[in-house]
Amino acid sequence: MSQFNPCQGKMACRDDGKRCLTCGRSFHEINQLRDLMSQLTALAIDYDYENINEYSTYIAQKLEQSIAYHQQQAKDIKT
Repeated sequence: MSQFNPCQGKMACRDDGKRCLTCGRSFHEINQLRDLMSQLTALAIDYDYENINEYSTYIAQKLEQSIAYHQQQAKDIKT
């Protein structure tokens, strides 16, 4: 397993043409996450959610549960 290193902001970003040298993530990974974040943002805007804190909290909780579930499923398959 690897560690997720969050972006430190565009001003801190340095790259070698393939990855950010500050956070260590590949451009592919960074762009994939940006696209997913954009989709979540668009959903909230499309449905005109007023309670964005509840929406964000819900997404974070469900994501954590889903990752844990799928990691466990992967471990169970290996054993």
